[in-house]
Amino acid sequence: MAIREIRMLGDSVLKKKAREVTEITPRIKELVQDMFETMYEQYGAGLAAPQVGILKRIVVIDIDSNPTTFINPVIEETSGEQVGDEGCLSLPGKSGTVARPSYVKVSAYDLHMKKFTVEAEGMMARAVCHELDHLDGIMYVEHVIGELRDVEEE
Repeated sequence: MAIREIRMLGDSVLKKKAREVTEITPRIKELVQDMFETMYEQYGAGLAAPQVGILKRIVVIDIDSNPTTFINPVIEETSGEQVGDEGCLSLPGKSGTVARPSYVKVSAYDLHMKKFTVEAEGMMARAVCHELDHLDGIMYVEHVIGELRDVEEE
């Protein structure tokens, strides 16, 4: 496993639409492991493959010590609204207020290409929407209500 370089806002790869994964290869498995390691190294809650320069429809999320890999994820249903702060590993040191659905139902494939469905609320719903946007070349800054703010270092 290895820490991968996270692409920063302004990198053209972050504006491109990712391609579907058609088979799980050893390289895909290694990419997913690297994505988790990279995300944990940066204290993130989610990471999309385009953020490490790979235009594949792969997302990893870990909310409440529940690491989940989403291959070719699709949001099937949304409802409600939550408004809260978001940040992004591709734009460190900044945050902004974003409105997202309070509930999402997403279908995806796991690393064995078995289809599964997740119903998420709260932070997990926010993370799913944020990371899936990356797969379509959309950064959270496009959804920010008001201005981006500097994040205080802890």
